[in-house]
Amino acid sequence: MQVDLSFFNPKARSLIGVDISSSSVKMVELASDSKAGYRVERYTIEVLPRDVVADGNIVNLEQAAETVRRAWKKLATSTRHVALALPTSHVITKKIILAAGQREEELEVQVESEASQYIPFALEEVNLDFQVVGPAPSSPDEIEVLIAASRKEKVEDRVAVAESAGLKPVVMDVDSYAVLSAFELIAKQFPDNGKGQIIALIDVGANVMNLTVLRDGQQLYAREQAFGGNQLTQDIARMFGMTFEEAEAEKRRNGLPDNYEAEVLRPFVESMALEVSRALQFFFTSTQFTQIDHIVLAGGCAVLPGADEAVASRTQVNTVIANPFADMVLSDRVRAKSLLADASSLMAACGLAMRRFEE
Repeated sequence: MQVDLSFFNPKARSLIGVDISSSSVKMVELASDSKAGYRVERYTIEVLPRDVVADGNIVNLEQAAETVRRAWKKLATSTRHVALALPTSHVITKKIILAAGQREEELEVQVESEASQYIPFALEEVNLDFQVVGPAPSSPDEIEVLIAASRKEKVEDRVAVAESAGLKPVVMDVDSYAVLSAFELIAKQFPDNGKGQIIALIDVGANVMNLTVLRDGQQLYAREQAFGGNQLTQDIARMFGMTFEEAEAEKRRNGLPDNYEAEVLRPFVESMALEVSRALQFFFTSTQFTQIDHIVLAGGCAVLPGADEAVASRTQVNTVIANPFADMVLSDRVRAKSLLADASSLMAACGLAMRRFEE
């Protein structure tokens, strides 16, 4: 199957950001708004059956496509163009320096020959794309170019899921880049637009916790730890004699017995705060930095009751819950209260939906 997908350049007018994680399919559609910049047209989150996606790999194409189709139906949109993202672990990215003033074709040839040094696969087995970042810091005659490459089958699996669901993939991004696009909207919510401040973005998903430390939009450090919301679901299942699926459903529905909060939720939130503090210690010991100005919590676990207070109290750092939609206008279809509860999980989907507004 020939996939002509660009990692970097969207061509579609209207676009849905589709984030396929290990636990759910999330979709966001944005429109432009003259006053606020963006308007949230619609969004939805559809839970994936367990083990359909594992370690970022789509294990069961039919079930993944079925979930995507259900989510799209729920969205009630006519837009079929979608932007997807690959897990960061499936993409090799590298910044290289090339001579400035070359034509696109010349750049392509050079990128390919440079890329072959960094990619441990034959070039015909990968989807390769590049983007000129800007002038090289060291010399005005050179440019900095970002290369992104992924195994073709990883790209094709995600494309096949979207196409089987009746959708048309036009952009393939990298989920960490999509999250960073949405993060720019959050940085603006800090004093002085977050300028010069060191901000730790902590995304706690179903299985992994990702720490990204940023200053002025530049990544200073990144780390992944095995810790996530599935652990809470397992604790619930064990404590109340449920299956994993029942526990997950009750957790989302807030339908658990009275002793859940004290005996299951609070210990989990405390251990999450401990993991965050541990991740920051790794950052301090492996870089020259000694402090963080703000912590932004993202992912499904960010909105657990008391999570932000527990992290703030353990780390002694101002902690907020990620909401890239805070300054956006909402369409009549979007309920503000639901969006507020879901916003921290929608970072990647929001960043993907923003791709339609890029030049």
